[in-house]
Amino acid sequence: MIRLMTFLASAFLLIATTASAEFKLKGDPKVAFIYASAAQDGGWNEAFEHARLKMEEELGRSITVVESIPEETTKIVGAVDLLVQRGHNIIIGTSFGHSDGFLEAANRYPDVAFMNGAGITNANNLESFYARTYEGWYLAGLLAGSMTETNKLGMLGGFPIGLVNWDLNAFALGARHANEANETTIIFTNSWWDPAREGQIAEALLDENADVIATDLSAASVLSNAEKRGAKAVGFQLNMQPHAPTGHVASVTFRWDRFLLPTVSKIVDGTWEPSEWGAFVGMEMGVVELAGLNEDLSADVLAKVTALQAEMAAGNFSPFTGPLNKQDGTELLAEGEVLDDGALWEMNYFLEGAVGTMPSSTE
Repeated sequence: MIRLMTFLASAFLLIATTASAEFKLKGDPKVAFIYASAAQDGGWNEAFEHARLKMEEELGRSITVVESIPEETTKIVGAVDLLVQRGHNIIIGTSFGHSDGFLEAANRYPDVAFMNGAGITNANNLESFYARTYEGWYLAGLLAGSMTETNKLGMLGGFPIGLVNWDLNAFALGARHANEANETTIIFTNSWWDPAREGQIAEALLDENADVIATDLSAASVLSNAEKRGAKAVGFQLNMQPHAPTGHVASVTFRWDRFLLPTVSKIVDGTWEPSEWGAFVGMEMGVVELAGLNEDLSADVLAKVTALQAEMAAGNFSPFTGPLNKQDGTELLAEGEVLDDGALWEMNYFLEGAVGTMPSSTE
């Protein structure tokens, strides 16, 4: 399974069906979302649900949502069939597990526009998309690194694949930006959702003297457990401040409406040109942002984060800019070199500042 997900993540920039003709939407626009789980899942799909509601408000019309569609090609195509029969011609998915199904549906319905969050397939009428989450995690690391008193931080990740590893490394780099003495211990859960285990891992990290814990997952148990121990915590996907009212440093959150609204507008006015490599958006669109900032953060640190965020949005700064060394001290990037997108998706190592073991095999 991990081997498969590693392949899928790195393939985001490699698997594509080249656009063969300009796409034109037929009929009045009618939008629908398809989720792989419940809309109120406390994380990934709920962030899309917030975007859907915002889009309803902005567009002044109802947007259909279909929940809990299994990550099976026949299931996703069946759901699309029903939506198309009911007049929907802009369909938005939210799962890399729906990638093959969306491609099959796109080929079946060439006059329907498809988008798929975290997908890996693209076509003349299908564009997969994801966000440069590492930008937000670098800033969150800087904030967290300024608040630790032990110089020990911890972070949980799901599986060792590129789009997880870049978050983990970016957080560790940001923490070192705040203080070179900071170290971030990283532990993989080998699951996308296991609140009990995630809480136990957080407890173990706290027992090892970490006083700031971050999670790259959807469950809030990491934050609630840190709060009980008087430690600080960083959340993901949604603003998790309610789960740690005192110790919440910040949450790295998604604002998918900021990408989806202008994209839907392009689809409607006939200017949409889906990339054969998919869309990979960052701070320039505000899709990733920090929420629930701790009131005890210093003005100097907040000013530094604001300045770096502006540099990222302008395309003038990447967290993965040399000089950078891997965890074992070998050089990754020389002075001024920047990691390109292909290398980001293939990231399978830790950088200096990260403590832990990157699995050497994906068996």
